[in-house]
Amino acid sequence: MPVTIETIHDDLFHLYSRIPNWYEVRSILRIEPLDAGLGGFSVIEEQLAEPFIRDYDSHHEDNPTHWASQFDLSRWGIFLASDEDGIPLGGAAVALDTPVYPLDRFQREDMAVLWDIRVNPDHRRSGIGTRLLAHAACWAREEGCGQLGIETDSSNVAACRFYARQGCELGAIHRFGYSGVPAVADYAMLLWYLEL
Repeated sequence: MPVTIETIHDDLFHLYSRIPNWYEVRSILRIEPLDAGLGGFSVIEEQLAEPFIRDYDSHHEDNPTHWASQFDLSRWGIFLASDEDGIPLGGAAVALDTPVYPLDRFQREDMAVLWDIRVNPDHRRSGIGTRLLAHAACWAREEGCGQLGIETDSSNVAACRFYARQGCELGAIHRFGYSGVPAVADYAMLLWYLEL
């Protein structure tokens, strides 16, 4: 299937927001410290007895149509992947020079942040995510960045495996990174990095 990836602006964010942003959680990554963390960490995948859906679309403030009210998007690259009929299949957003937690402190000055990446569930595992990430990385490199930072959590095992396949490296595990957010307090924050 032919796919076109184009840069979009806020007038087309409504198309981006139509792409569902949920995933099924069938397993989680349990993070176990070794020797109180001094020996590193063990990452163990555990299957769940009862899978469930994590739906980012339920967080209205995270919707792409609200990004412009939260951030200065003038240095962001926002990309939409569409089929030959113009139907949105996926999207990616890269933030430059924007304080986005948790990748806003103590990081390289030439780091871009993959703020969002999503593929319509009907088109997952078809290479669209790979193309979007490659496009986002190329754009960030052309903007002078040397590294792409990515945050996910230990419930999104598919995303972790995807980032690893794309050449990203797990650079930080923050076991208590979401402790102030009750809905996800039990998950570990995982920070991935891609050298550009």
